[in-house]
Amino acid sequence: MSSHYMSGLVVRAEGTPARIEELRLPEIGPGQVRVRIRAAGVCHSDLSMINGTLRPPHPLILGHEAAGEVVETGEHVTRAAVGDRVVLNWQPACRNCWFCDHGEPWLCSTSHGVAALENGITLDGAPVHVTLGVGALAEQVVIPENAVVRVPPELDFDLAALLGCAVLTGTGAVRNTARVQPGESVLVIGLGGVGLSVVAAARAAGAAQVIAVDVTEAKKSLAEAAGATDFVVSSENLSKEIRSRTDKRGADHAIECVGRASTIRAAWRATRTGGQVTVVGMGAADDMVQLSALEIFSSARTLRASVYGQADTDVAVPALARDVLDGKLTLDHLITDRIRLADVPAAFDRMARGEGARSVVVL
Repeated sequence: MSSHYMSGLVVRAEGTPARIEELRLPEIGPGQVRVRIRAAGVCHSDLSMINGTLRPPHPLILGHEAAGEVVETGEHVTRAAVGDRVVLNWQPACRNCWFCDHGEPWLCSTSHGVAALENGITLDGAPVHVTLGVGALAEQVVIPENAVVRVPPELDFDLAALLGCAVLTGTGAVRNTARVQPGESVLVIGLGGVGLSVVAAARAAGAAQVIAVDVTEAKKSLAEAAGATDFVVSSENLSKEIRSRTDKRGADHAIECVGRASTIRAAWRATRTGGQVTVVGMGAADDMVQLSALEIFSSARTLRASVYGQADTDVAVPALARDVLDGKLTLDHLITDRIRLADVPAAFDRMARGEGARSVVVL
């Protein structure tokens, strides 16, 4: 084993708190790189790993939305060199499976749907799993070279980190899945980092009306900073409220960024006849969405998911990085807290209460 030791945020078992633990990294093998993490976002999917929504194996290093610098490369690595600034890709494409061959690398059969992987890191000599194959709430990671995407060195690490999940997911949901057109109305339910990215992308796509919805009035200023034209606090009367703001029709698009049956159903009811509902939030396996056979037919609505922005990460992330550097894409409003690794549990608490946008760990 190598002598590389590092700290990481570890959950030992379901229902136990996340704690900083000392871990031992493996020696890197052929096709792998070692990355020093410089910034990592605290994402709702990480919270899902510890609150029972998802059931990953343990012990588990949290985190998957991150950027850093390559500090070591294994044999046969061609995609990255020591010193490169990189964004981590938690759903890397193999480029060989049926989905990759058919232009859907975000559904790659080697990585799609993997909650956690074991990758040679040890804790007290016992193997550790890493969230979504990454485990980025740590000082360093060892990952396959196809899980890093190079970005320009002038892009700040904290902004680069957001490109790897929240921004790519939200922007892709608008551009690639919903394909929002100029003049359309877009309802966005759930205003975390992803939802606010959806709001910004919808406005950039030319949506005439972007109605942002959350459970707390505290999100209003964040929604407006991202470009929302309307802000609504969620209630039982949501569909009625949305119809009153959209010529009594309902929204052309509803994009759900929570991952709950109740909010998916609310999105469905608030969408016009023939409209589109796009689910971005990752929910629980036993949270069932009920729609009647008649309303599926008579509403003529489309219900679909957007996985990782339905984007080819290797192409989309550098393009988003360029947009940030050129001033076409502003991300400053997404980061409401810059924190240390030890502050992540408090960030999860804020997230559970619906406060703020993204907390970013700066290492």
